[in-house]
Amino acid sequence: MKKWLIIIGAIVVVGLVAANLLKSNTKTTEVDLAEIERKDLVETVTASGTLTPRHKVDVSANTIGKVTRLAVEEGDRVDEGQFLLEIDPTEFETVVRSYQAAVRTARADLEVAEATLAKTRNDLERIRGMGDLASREQVDAAETNLRVDEARVAAARARFLQAEANLDKARYDLDKVTISAPMAGVVTRLNVEEGENAIMGTLNNPGTVLLEIADLGTMEAEVDVDETEVVRVALGQPVQVEIDAFPDTTFAGEVTEIGNSPIYTSTGQSQQAVDFKVTITLIDQVEGVRPGLSAEAEITVAEADDALAVPIGAVVIREWPPRETDDRRRPIRRTAEPDSVEREDREGVFVATDGTVAFVPVELGITGEEDFELLEGAEAGDEIVTGPFRELRGLEHGDAVKEAKKKRRDRD
Repeated sequence: MKKWLIIIGAIVVVGLVAANLLKSNTKTTEVDLAEIERKDLVETVTASGTLTPRHKVDVSANTIGKVTRLAVEEGDRVDEGQFLLEIDPTEFETVVRSYQAAVRTARADLEVAEATLAKTRNDLERIRGMGDLASREQVDAAETNLRVDEARVAAARARFLQAEANLDKARYDLDKVTISAPMAGVVTRLNVEEGENAIMGTLNNPGTVLLEIADLGTMEAEVDVDETEVVRVALGQPVQVEIDAFPDTTFAGEVTEIGNSPIYTSTGQSQQAVDFKVTITLIDQVEGVRPGLSAEAEITVAEADDALAVPIGAVVIREWPPRETDDRRRPIRRTAEPDSVEREDREGVFVATDGTVAFVPVELGITGEEDFELLEGAEAGDEIVTGPFRELRGLEHGDAVKEAKKKRRDRD
C-alpha cells in the first residue's frame, strides 16, 4: 500500500510540473494595442537663445575728449540726424581758428605774389617794346624775373591750398565732437554720462561705445542649434517663437541665416557641445520688446499631411529575420543544415493578429511630436502593440498577447 502511495505521489508531482511548464510556455502577455491611422505630422527642431534687433548701430567716439553735453537717455526714441552728445570742442575750435588765420595769411601772400608777377610781366613787355634801344642783357634779366615770379606765385598758391586743406581737416575734426543719430530708432544702451572721457579706438584697442541705437520694429532671435539637428534646418523654414516675457503667446518667424562656424560649449570633464547659430527673423510685431529677452524657437523642418503614423513608443529594434523556436520559445539549432541566413537588427513594430504578435520591419519618415511617419512595412488599420514599455521590451515574434483590460475598456 505504501508503495502505491509513493507512485501516486510521484505521478501527481510530475503532473503539476508538466502543468506549470505548459502554463509558462503558453503565457499570454497583457499589452496595449492601437490601430495604425493617418495623421498630419510636423517635425520640429527646438532651440533657445535671445532676441536682438535686426538693425542696430553702435555709436563710438571718433576722437578723445570729455563729454560736455548729453541730450538723450536710455529708452529715448530718436530721429536720424538728431543731436545726441558733444565732446569738449575747445581744442578743436582753437585749431580751426589757427588754420583760418593761416589761410588768410596764405591768401595775402598769394595776392602779393600775383601782383609782383603782373608788374614783372609788364616790365618785360615794355623792354621788348623798346626794340633796339634795349640791350640783350635787359631782355634776359626781365625774362628771368618773370620766371622767378611765376614760380613764386605757384608756391604761394600751393601754400594757400595746403592751408585750406588743413582748415578743412580741422573743421572735420571739430564736426566729429558733435555726434548725431545715424539712424532712427531707440537708444537701447547708454554707456556714458556728462563729464566722462570718451576714448577713440585704435587698431588693437576698441574705442568707447557711447551708446547703441536699434530699430525695434524688426527683431531677430539668435538661437543655438545642436550639430545633430542643424543639418535639417534650411533658410525660409517657418518658426514659432515663444518669449519668456510674454507667456502663452507665440510669434511667427522664419529662418534667415544659418551659421557656418561652430560654437563650442564646455559641458564638464573636458567634453564640448557643438552648436551652430541660427538667426530667425520675427514676422509678427512684439509690443514692448527689449533686446536680450530669452526666447525659444520651434523650427518646422518637415511636414507630412495625412500620413500613416505609429507611436514613437511602439517602434522597437529586433533581429530580422526572426529565428525559429520550439514550443518553449528556445531557438532551434539545426546540425544537418547550417543556418546561412544573414540577420540584422531592424526597426519595426509588433502587429497583433488572432492573439499573437508578429514583428514587422518598417521604414520610417519624419518624426512628429508623438509619432513616426510610416513609409513602408505596415498598413492603416493594422493593430500594433504600443506598450507598456516593460512588456514591449521583452516581447518577441510569435508571442501570445491579449489586450490589457483597462485599455480594452477605454477603447470600448
